Amino acid sequence: MKSSSKKNTNFLKYIIWLWVLFLVFLGGMGMFFYGIANEWYGEMPSFDDLENPQTNLASEVYSADKELLGAYYVENRSNSHYSELSPDLVNALLAIEDIRFTEHSGIDLKALFRVAWGVVTGDSKGGGSTLTQQLAKNLFPRGQNLSITQLIIRKFQEWVTAIKLEHNYSKQEIIAMYLNTVPFGSHSFGIKSAALTFFNKSPDSLLLEEAALMAGVVNAPTWYSPVRNPERALKRRNLVLQQMLTYGFIKQDVYESVIQRPIDLSSYGIMDHNSGQATYFREFLRGELHKWAATHFKSDGKPYDIYKDGLKIYTTINSKMQQYAEEAVREHLGGELQPNFYDHWDNHSYAPFVFPDQDIAVEVDKIMTQAMKRSDRYRYMKKAGATNDEIAQVFRMPIRMRVFSWKGTVDTIMTPMDSIRYYKFFLMASMMSVESKTGFVRAYVGGNDYRFFQYDHVTQSRRQVGSTFKPFLYTLAMQEGEYTPCYKVPNISYSVQLYDGTYWEPKNSSKERLGEEVTLKWALANSNNWISAYLIKRFSPESVIQMARKMGVTSPIDPVPSIALGTPDLTLYEMVGAMNTFANKGVYIKPIFVTKIEDKHGNIIERFVPEKNEALDEITAYKMIELLKGVVEEGTARRLQFKYGLSNAIAGKTGTTQNQSDGWFMGITPDLVTGVWVGAEDRSVHFRTIALGQGANMALPIFGLYMQKVYADRSLHISQGDFDKPQSDVSLDFDCERYDRLNRNSNKARNKANEDEF
Repeated sequence: MKSSSKKNTNFLKYIIWLWVLFLVFLGGMGMFFYGIANEWYGEMPSFDDLENPQTNLASEVYSADKELLGAYYVENRSNSHYSELSPDLVNALLAIEDIRFTEHSGIDLKALFRVAWGVVTGDSKGGGSTLTQQLAKNLFPRGQNLSITQLIIRKFQEWVTAIKLEHNYSKQEIIAMYLNTVPFGSHSFGIKSAALTFFNKSPDSLLLEEAALMAGVVNAPTWYSPVRNPERALKRRNLVLQQMLTYGFIKQDVYESVIQRPIDLSSYGIMDHNSGQATYFREFLRGELHKWAATHFKSDGKPYDIYKDGLKIYTTINSKMQQYAEEAVREHLGGELQPNFYDHWDNHSYAPFVFPDQDIAVEVDKIMTQAMKRSDRYRYMKKAGATNDEIAQVFRMPIRMRVFSWKGTVDTIMTPMDSIRYYKFFLMASMMSVESKTGFVRAYVGGNDYRFFQYDHVTQSRRQVGSTFKPFLYTLAMQEGEYTPCYKVPNISYSVQLYDGTYWEPKNSSKERLGEEVTLKWALANSNNWISAYLIKRFSPESVIQMARKMGVTSPIDPVPSIALGTPDLTLYEMVGAMNTFANKGVYIKPIFVTKIEDKHGNIIERFVPEKNEALDEITAYKMIELLKGVVEEGTARRLQFKYGLSNAIAGKTGTTQNQSDGWFMGITPDLVTGVWVGAEDRSVHFRTIALGQGANMALPIFGLYMQKVYADRSLHISQGDFDKPQSDVSLDFDCERYDRLNRNSNKARNKANEDEF
């Protein structure tokens, strides 16, 4: 009896000790987790850190019609909201990563016990981390070279962080945050950039098989990369689909159908500054944004970083018009002008260089040597200590390289020196199109292909503008009131005395209507140089420059009479802005590229409005429109009507510089003002005849092709109507026959009055 009682007492003691040990264990664990939460064992992320994780977010550049043009980034990462995710993507992720996600509160105890049992038995069946734990790890990565103790503590810290995340965010928000933080390979971070990189889609547009692939890739982006390891990726995708079938997300017939489909990467493309739309524009904008960021500060006092702060930049570019502009350049240069240029120079020595009054061999050698010294290869070798002879030898050694052609990139073998000569043959083009009433830049093409030609000919390049400068001179004449478009001037040679006592006397390329009296409208339409000399003699070069300044031209201009023929070197950007003054009824609007910038939360940081100033009166602007319409109706731009079928109201001006080095066209319509320049990198490279090298042949066709596409797209709502007339009646100025009759009648009346008085 006593023995039985003693046994019961001992058993009771064991039970008590077990409870004590259990409570001590619970208390110890409670204190341990309390210590973790209170940062006894190391810093823990605060709620603010959870709200604003320190991930590098790409700044996105959007077109005016909400298309993503590109991004600036350290990591190509952009955030998506849950509403922007495909349901198939969410289901695929849960099926392969955390099927009990909706049931647990950050820690899946069942999964942990399964892992522990697998360790004991050696029968492992997957990991125990939940999506929330993985998110915690992604948001606050483990440090390098952690000890076993530190690693264990870090794991428990992640548990605490996961519970915090579950407490503060909904399940949907956690899924979105997770998909925004994981890498997918191919330099894409987050599902938004991944969907764009692999499929050129937004996350909500992913097909079932695409969603399954994305969910499968996150486990090991390199191992399951569909680019590097397509067979492995296919097996992983099908495993995800099988899990979706197992958990009831898809039906058997759907599963059997989808697993037969191959991985389609036809739209795959890594987004970088060399690819996509508007590459030249985006690179120009990068420089402008750097200046902006340096003077704009976040709440912590630091300036914005366009590579890390997830800004959203809303531009004025219209993606459709940008596409049409790029297509027009490619169609004209690649399909017609460049082949003609090759044919033009076939079997000519020292092609494509022209040096009429110099030793061409010496001059070509100078150009080639200068080009060699400007190359990256030369600079790298020089920095490494190579001698000139060693560098020259390398430039004569054939190597494998990829070069530009209008038919696509060509893999070839040539010497670096031959590649320089190869590129000297290419004609370049630039184009900018502005909405006349707003100054919004709708299309911007800085060159042929940014991957190979990185010099921007819209804003960086100053080239001689030729006869496209003449409208500044004619504007001055129209504004003074003495002249009208129908005013007549003898078509004879005029000379202008210079400051040193010598005379400047330009030549005319045409002898048409020699010695006759011609109207100013006819003279501008036919780009007559003698009439320009007459006007510059009547008005000073300084006055013309002043007019150009009012219309937005800022480049240096020498005050010499020859500016009447277009000797100044200006940018295409300046010229388009200036010509837009005519379409905008005399008000100059500085072309604008960005409408607003938002931070990563969608808060507007700054809005942008264009700068404006009244450069000339509305009547003068309309007179100039009518003068420039004559260029298209009966002058050097007639082919816009008979070749491109543009019979609507268009004002324009062609320009051809000395030796046909530069070809220009400025096209003005009621809604759009567009400028085009075509020329080679070196001014000594050009067509040898005016017929091929004039602006009407080199630049005008790009405008014609562009406007055909723009007018054909009804969704753009670009008017094909006429320009608005001012309130006052100016019709008399453009009916030149009536103008002549009235002048004759006025002269007769004046003569009769004089006779009567006599």
